[in-house]
Order: sequence, then C-alpha cells, then structure tokens
Amino acid sequence: MLSKINLFPLVRPLLFRLDAEDAHHKTLDGLSKVSKSSLLKNCIAMDVPQTPKKVMGLTFLNPVGLAAGLDKNGEYIDALGSFGFGFIEVGTVTPKAQDGNPKPRLFRIPEKQCIINRMGFNNQGLDTFLANVQKHRYRERGGILGLNIGKNATTPIENAVDDYLIGLRGVYAHADYITINISSPNTENLRSLQGEDELNRLLSALVQEREILAQAQPTKVPILLKIAPDISEEQCVAIANIIREHQLDGVIATNTTLSRDYVRGLEHADEAGGLSGPPVHAMSLEIIKTLRRHLGPDIAIIGVGGINQGRHAVEKIKAGADLVQIYTGLIYQGPHLVKDCVNAIKAHNL
Repeated sequence: MLSKINLFPLVRPLLFRLDAEDAHHKTLDGLSKVSKSSLLKNCIAMDVPQTPKKVMGLTFLNPVGLAAGLDKNGEYIDALGSFGFGFIEVGTVTPKAQDGNPKPRLFRIPEKQCIINRMGFNNQGLDTFLANVQKHRYRERGGILGLNIGKNATTPIENAVDDYLIGLRGVYAHADYITINISSPNTENLRSLQGEDELNRLLSALVQEREILAQAQPTKVPILLKIAPDISEEQCVAIANIIREHQLDGVIATNTTLSRDYVRGLEHADEAGGLSGPPVHAMSLEIIKTLRRHLGPDIAIIGVGGINQGRHAVEKIKAGADLVQIYTGLIYQGPHLVKDCVNAIKAHNL
C-alpha cells in the first residue's frame, strides 16, 4: 500500500501558474481520478479524527465542512470527502442551467491569500445537479451533505421566490440540510433579498413549502440562510429576528465581501466580485457574535470566511458558531487544513 504523502506543496506552484478557473477544474478532475483508483486513493485520504457533534438534529463526524462554491454541480462529493470533512455543501444550483458571468471571473491575490470571484452561479441546472448528487456514496459513509440553492440570473428579482421554491422541491429528498443563498454579490440585486420585507416573503413561502414536503418523508430537512458580511449590526439583528420568527434551523455567516481595504493596490484588487480570504474572518466573527446574541442557543450558526489555520476555526466556534466551513484556505493551504482545524477545535474542547 502506498503511504500518505503531502503532495500539495509540490503541486500548488504548478497550479498557480495556470488561470485560476482552469486550475480549479484540473484539480477537481485530477482528484476525482485519484480517488477512484484503489492504488492511489489512500495517498490523498486525510486521517482526520472523528469528533462527533450533533447540530440541527444531525450528527456531524467532525465540525469542519466544505463551503459551497467549490463543487457547483455536485460532481466531486466523494472525492472531496476523502479530505476528511465532517460535512460538504455543494452548489449553488439554479433551476435552469446558466453560464454565469463572462470569463475571466476568478482571480487570485496570493500576497494576501485572497480570491476574488464573480462567477455568477454558473452551473448545469437542477436536473443535472440532482443526477450527480444521487451517484455519490458520501452520505452512506456518515458524511453530512448540504445542498445550496439560488435563483437564475434571468429571473426578475420580484419573482425570485419561484426559483427558490423550485430548488427546494428538487433538492429536498436528497439533502441533509438546505442552504438558501441570498448573499452572493455576483447575481444582480440578489442581496436585496436580505431586506426585511423581501426576506419575510421569501422565508414564509419556503417554510410553508417545507411543511408540505416534510409530509412525504420521516424527517424535516433543516433550512439555513446564507448571509453577507457587508451588513450593519442593525441589519444583522433584523435578519436574526426574521430567522427566529420563521423558525429556520440555522444561518451561514458569511459569504464573500465587497470590501477591498485589505488588498488595495495589489494586482486584481479592483476586479468586480466577492473577495474571500483573511479579511472576511474578522467580519464574519462580528456577524457571528451578533447573531448568537439575538438567536439564542438553539439556532445553528455555521461560521465561514477567512479560515486558513486551526486557530481561526477555534475563534469562529468561540464567537458562537456551532460548525465551520472552509474554501479559500483550502486553495492556499491544501487539504491538511481540514485536519488542522479539527485538531485545534478538539484541543480546545469545543
């Protein structure tokens, strides 16, 4: 049997010479091929300790997950599961396939370990997404799977509820939890759904539809809301109150930021899109603290944004998060970041 070796330090310089989006696809395709090889798959599998945690009625093998966006079409769930994630979230999926925004639309800022993306919910549509999701075996092995839904770019914002209802109906029977993404900055007017009237209307429709869908299966699938870091404390409190009113199960804090203070003057810093990486960590911590104060102990918070070492995961949990997710940190640090975060949380008895 081949022993585990950390290939990432050798591979990363080669990948970073490629266009960011090309590197993204080549990495996932390569990972998928390796994971299907009985000879090679043990080389990439991370030996991550199991530290079970029950949240939203679900038992997570560990509290570190993969954020949505890396696997938009649910094609690589089993391969990504080899990194030892306690849960994986895939999407965002929209009812109809769409190309997203024109390329180039993904930019690295390596000096600050940041990424700017303006992908625009590029995906192959709900039917293909569901076909892919049903092929994986990750859940059979104890992994928790989140499915993230959004609206098509061509759907007028006043009709956004229709797209989210289509998404909810489609993914409901295949998800351990469902995330409502209203916080991407790359779909025009999407973040306006975070307004009080708009959010009340959206969540009211989704919660009512879930009651109908739940009658067809033994468990009620948790629904979470993913929000932006670029909101005021007042807006955050208003969102927390609406989440409590509609009895959502959780919130994911946060998506990418529109701020450029951390990367000002660097190459690609002025590209349009959402910035991810270290600057989002402090922003999400403040959102998490505010949410926890106003949500109480029973509504789940998943902390995401700027985690690139284990102590950042610990800080998210201490701020009030129940679970954490990583994405950009994985790109810069490699899959060992999963184990580092799990071990750090375990060491602090969190």
